[in-house]
Amino acid sequence: MESRETEIRVPILSNDEARNLFGRFDQNLKVVEEGFPVKIVSRGDEVVITGSPEDAEKVSNLVRQLLDLLRSGVNVSGREVKYAVRLAQEGEHADLGDVFSDVVCVTTRGKPIKPKTLGQKEYVEAIRQNGLVFGIGPAGTGKTYLAMAMAVQAFKNKEVNRIILTRPAVEAGEKLGFLPGDLQEKVDPYLRPLYDALYDILGLDSFQRHMERGMIEVAPLAYMRGRTLDDSFIILDEAQNTTPEQMKMFLTRLGFGSRAVVTGDITQVDLPRGKFSGLEEVRTVLHDVDGIAFVYLSDRDVVRHELVQKIIKAYERFNSARKNETGPAETS
Repeated sequence: MESRETEIRVPILSNDEARNLFGRFDQNLKVVEEGFPVKIVSRGDEVVITGSPEDAEKVSNLVRQLLDLLRSGVNVSGREVKYAVRLAQEGEHADLGDVFSDVVCVTTRGKPIKPKTLGQKEYVEAIRQNGLVFGIGPAGTGKTYLAMAMAVQAFKNKEVNRIILTRPAVEAGEKLGFLPGDLQEKVDPYLRPLYDALYDILGLDSFQRHMERGMIEVAPLAYMRGRTLDDSFIILDEAQNTTPEQMKMFLTRLGFGSRAVVTGDITQVDLPRGKFSGLEEVRTVLHDVDGIAFVYLSDRDVVRHELVQKIIKAYERFNSARKNETGPAETS
C-alpha cells in the first residue's frame, strides 16, 4: 500500500523572503530536507511542503516559525535552522522567536550575544531572576560566556559596580610547579579562558581600562578568602574543581547588592583521587533554597562545532557502558 502524501502551503511575502528562508545556495532548505523526508519548493507567493501528513505538518510549523523570525529582524543561519529541525524531530514545541531574539548584550564589534538554545534561554532567565545561579553542563554549552555577557550588561546598566571572575587553579594533567614565573604568572594560564571571553565582549582597550581601575578583577579562587564582595557580579568558573570547603568559602563571600553565577561540568573533575567535588555537594545542600537556581545544560545545548556534541554523546555512552560492566565508580 502506497503511503499517502499531503501538500501544505505556507504564504510568503516576497521573493526576498523566500531567498532568506532558503539560505545561500539553498543551504537552509537542504538542512530541513535532510531532517525530514519532505520536498519543499517556492511557488509564487507560497512555500509548498510535500510529504506524509505528519512530516508535512511538522515542517510547515517549522517554516512558519522561521518566517516569523525573519520578519522580526532575526538573521536565520544554518545554526538556527539545524536547531529548529532538531526540536521539530523531537516533537518539542518552543517559541524560537523568544529564544533567538533575546539580546543579552552587544560586543564592541556590534555582535549581539543571544541564547541559541532553549537550555541557554532558561539559563539567562534564571540569572535575571535569582541572586545565585548554578549552570551545570558539558563543554561548549555557553555556561561561562553567557554568564560573562550577563555580568557585562549588569555592569553597563550600573546594577553592580564591578565584575569579579574566579576559578580554582587545579591541574588537569599538568603540574603547576613546572610552569615558569611567579605565582600570578603560574595561575594566569588557568584564567586565560576568562580573559579571552572578556576581550571578545568588551574589547581589549575597554577591558584593560576597567582592570586598571579595579572594576574588573580576574583572580584564582584562593584570592577570595577573607573578603566580602559587595555590589559585584561574581562568576566562579570550573566549579567542579572546588572542594566542599572552597565552595562554602566562595558562597559566603557574597555581600550586599551582589549576584553570583557558578559554572561547572561534573563529568570533568580534575581533583586528586579521594577528593569530593564541592559542586556535587552543593547540589544536595542548596537544591531547595529560595533565590538559588540550578540550570542543567546538556549536549542539546552545545553551540560549538557539531563534532563536540557527538563527542559528548560518545563519552556518555562509553561511561554508561563501563558503569554497567564494573558497577559504581569510585568518587573522585
